[in-house]
Amino acid sequence: MNLIHVAWPNFTPWSALAGGALIGLAASLLILLNGRVAGISGILGGLLRPAPRDMAWRVAFLIGLVAAPWLYATFGKLPTVRVDASEGVLIAAGLLVGLGTRYGSGCTSGHGVCGLSRLSARSLVATLTFMAAGFVTVYVARHLIRLD
Repeated sequence: MNLIHVAWPNFTPWSALAGGALIGLAASLLILLNGRVAGISGILGGLLRPAPRDMAWRVAFLIGLVAAPWLYATFGKLPTVRVDASEGVLIAAGLLVGLGTRYGSGCTSGHGVCGLSRLSARSLVATLTFMAAGFVTVYVARHLIRLD
């Protein structure tokens, strides 16, 4: 029997709350001031088929996503990232996520953060599907084929 172990040093409710509040604020401001949903796949996808007056905010948003960890690092220590997967697995996973966001008409940020806050039934179904697929994937990987 596997017991659940909580890594208490990594349990950071206040920083998680602050991060969630900032994500909510940013998503709210983007939709209120620009009329756009803060879905990363849609923002990035819009750069692949550019419209003349639609580029600046998309580029600024993506620069902010990349610059935010650097800014954070000036005030605090970034967490250590450890990836226990081969490059091939990471590439396959990235392609599957990209395919899923295309078929799902958006990603977890668009549906889970923005769609649910707008009470979108489509986003509720998409988010429940994302979560269920994640639960099943972790269960299969850790308990059936023992990839941990």
